[in-house]
Amino acid sequence: MSEETIRSLSVSGVPYSYRLLRQPDRITEPVMVLGGALQGMFGWPQMEDHLGPVADVVTADLPGMGSADPLPPGPSIDILCTAIERIIDDLDVPQINLFGFSYGAGLAFSCAQRFPGRIARLALGGVPAHVSAAQLEYWRLAADHLARGEVETFARLVAEGLMCLDEDRFVTRRRLAFRYVRRSLAHAARHSPHTADSLRRGLSDRPDFSGGLTGVPTLVFSGEHDTVTAPPRQRDFATSIKGSRFLTIPDADHWVVLERPQDVADLAARFFTDGPLSSAPCLTPVAREGEPATDPAYA
Repeated sequence: MSEETIRSLSVSGVPYSYRLLRQPDRITEPVMVLGGALQGMFGWPQMEDHLGPVADVVTADLPGMGSADPLPPGPSIDILCTAIERIIDDLDVPQINLFGFSYGAGLAFSCAQRFPGRIARLALGGVPAHVSAAQLEYWRLAADHLARGEVETFARLVAEGLMCLDEDRFVTRRRLAFRYVRRSLAHAARHSPHTADSLRRGLSDRPDFSGGLTGVPTLVFSGEHDTVTAPPRQRDFATSIKGSRFLTIPDADHWVVLERPQDVADLAARFFTDGPLSSAPCLTPVAREGEPATDPAYA
């Protein structure tokens, strides 16, 4: 049975906290999970269920996220990476496994570049390694609606911009995921003090995905219909990491962690325990009514 502890830290005068679910029978290093810029320490139950039996699980309200205080003006990547390294120090362990999704993927990658010796394994999903000028203009339009208090329009635009809505490409749980993302964004816009700042960071304070990485076993995975950064571009990013592996997950878009949550968690558990990846359930397309599942998209 896991034991839950919440500890408070600070960086650059900003208080923040992390949550530790300790597993007495762990068989690998602690796993820290990083998600979207608005996602806090209680947003990953499916990961806790699958990783809890094999590892201590760490989630956090980093500065500018969840219940933590806002970040100071200016670039934030260095502050956030320092906050994560202080969590590792506070855990009193030499290394952790690091899982990053979407915004969290860029943050996790930046941490691995800065202190690779502290990262045992690195899993990165939905990596926003390339964002076009047209996409940036789209997010600025959404930010303008938020600034005018048009919350529902803001939430709809952002949800549409993060998902594949092309009905010719099958995405499991598409409508359910869309409703969840839209409602979550609307709720955050009304209740979170970090929404506008998170948009600003997403537009102007992007991680550098071009520097490469060596010495850290890395898995990069993408939904096959990711429209934020297309899978071929994520594959190109993966090639900059020496010895990395790249997987595409069928029947999912950027929000693969919502559309195939248990399967993604299973993939992470396999990777962090050096288990076989080729037989992971997430690599098998979802069987549609009247159709057999086809071969997995695996590389």
